[in-house]
Amino acid sequence: QVQLVESGGGLVQPGGSLRLSCSASGTLDGLYAMAWYRQAPGKQRELVALKTNRGSTSYADSVKGRFTISRDNAKNTVYLQMNSLKPGDTAVYYCNADLIGVPGGYWGKGTLVTVSS
Repeated sequence: QVQLVESGGGLVQPGGSLRLSCSASGTLDGLYAMAWYRQAPGKQRELVALKTNRGSTSYADSVKGRFTISRDNAKNTVYLQMNSLKPGDTAVYYCNADLIGVPGGYWGKGTLVTVSS
């Protein structure tokens, strides 16, 4: 079992910044990628950013140039630095850990990000 705990969400004005953190614990053998997803009200959950163990990254087109995913492998923690936030970024942000042999991986409970003036 893997436990993921997100933190760092909150209310921010348009143009502002937030940094999300996700700490993983438990049996992490086979971990090969960690990612951030988000789900806005009335919309499907979507991939925001992903980083593999080898360092490869992938971003949603809507966040490229504004968001940066990073990992501290020693701490089993993944971060999402979000800059130039827009109201359209408002969503619950979920951390995901992909492990070999675990379809869909493990999920955190999410942290709410609200971008509003």
